[in-house]
Amino acid sequence: QVQLVESGGGLVQAGGSLRLSCAASGRTNSGYHMGWFRQVAGKEREFVAAIGWSGRSTSYADSVKGRFTLSRENAKNTVYLQMNNMKPEDTAVYYCAADPAYYGLKPMYNYWGQGTQVTVSS
Repeated sequence: QVQLVESGGGLVQAGGSLRLSCAASGRTNSGYHMGWFRQVAGKEREFVAAIGWSGRSTSYADSVKGRFTLSRENAKNTVYLQMNNMKPEDTAVYYCAADPAYYGLKPMYNYWGQGTQVTVSS
């Protein structure tokens, strides 16, 4: 069992930056692929970015490519989502996800955090 805790959400003006963190605890001795998704009330959960367990592979949604950067620090069991040049349409609840086998764009990860709110004002 793996527990995920997101942090770093908040309110930022358009063009600003935020960095989200996701700390994993529990059975973290195995490598886990990690992903970030976001969701607006009434809409489906949307893929944002993913990173392979080694950190060598990353994937991004077209809407955030060039603005968001996902990285990980395995010694701390933590992944970071650096969000730059933020836009009002980035406003959502952001969820961290982990899975020992699945790496992809679909919300098929086995473990999920509780989410953190990100609001971008225009």
